[in-house]
Amino acid sequence: MIRTIFLLSVFLLLPASVRAADAPKPAKPPLKITPGKAIVPLDKMRRIWGELISLDLASRAGKFRNENTDEVMSFTVLPYAELLHHAANGDLQDFRVGERAIFRLHENEKGEWVWLTYIQDEMNMMNGHKEYFHVDARDAASGKLTCKWANADKSYVREEVVVIDTDKETRFWTGGQPAKFADIKIGDKLRTKTHGVGKGKARVAWEVFLDDESLLKFQAGQMAVHAKRLEEEGMAGYVDTSADGAVQVTLFRESKLARATLKAGNAVRIAPAGIDRKPTAAPIAGTVAAIAGDAVTITVPASSNAAFHPTALARMWIAGK
Repeated sequence: MIRTIFLLSVFLLLPASVRAADAPKPAKPPLKITPGKAIVPLDKMRRIWGELISLDLASRAGKFRNENTDEVMSFTVLPYAELLHHAANGDLQDFRVGERAIFRLHENEKGEWVWLTYIQDEMNMMNGHKEYFHVDARDAASGKLTCKWANADKSYVREEVVVIDTDKETRFWTGGQPAKFADIKIGDKLRTKTHGVGKGKARVAWEVFLDDESLLKFQAGQMAVHAKRLEEEGMAGYVDTSADGAVQVTLFRESKLARATLKAGNAVRIAPAGIDRKPTAAPIAGTVAAIAGDAVTITVPASSNAAFHPTALARMWIAGK
């Protein structure tokens, strides 16, 4: 009892700053989808392998089949969603109906799992995790490959047995050039782009990459497509503020490489945009006044401020590109 009183007395004699540091910190409020903010609630999400069924580019909504349950699930693509195609950034029009991918979902205000913050294609997942399909068996007659899904040295195995079917539409690649099924050998490390068959986890390959060079060639092609699209359609972002002859826009992650070329003083054009991310008015000329991370402040004629509304979307182009 005396010892307890002594320790309490010592604690009370400590500076308040020290006592505060030892006190338990209040829990941070959980992240949630917020209009006009590029927030991804990683503490509450679902990442589901599925087969894309439909996409509507105007509403940026669609459906996919959960390959674990065969349940058809609806989703709405948030404006800042990462759309990872051919192991690079892309947009909705890049994805093919039937394609297998991971769909990352979050709850809406009704508790429905419909908000989508990324579609990650099979190529991106395998390339990012440095994983392969190691060929254990091949059947030339049926075009079937039996593989182990693991990292390069198989020190980590994700799945012991994965069956990949091929058909007349399957393309094979080695050294970045066309190949054929016969070029595949037992022990080879493959990566693929596959589609579903309408039920279960069955997968059929559209593309089979016999080496990293071939996948990276597809990746480079997608990066070029994406860069050209940003140049033509503009970088997308949310309007943070619009007043006093200035507009601040937080650009989405997909524009990272293009944004890195921006400097204060650069001439740009900026336009308000709708839910389909397309401009809703003619672009207005402006000048980059400041850059802080993904947030870009643009000086515009004061009369233009009324066209831009906080939490709404905007597109921005670098002048001369």
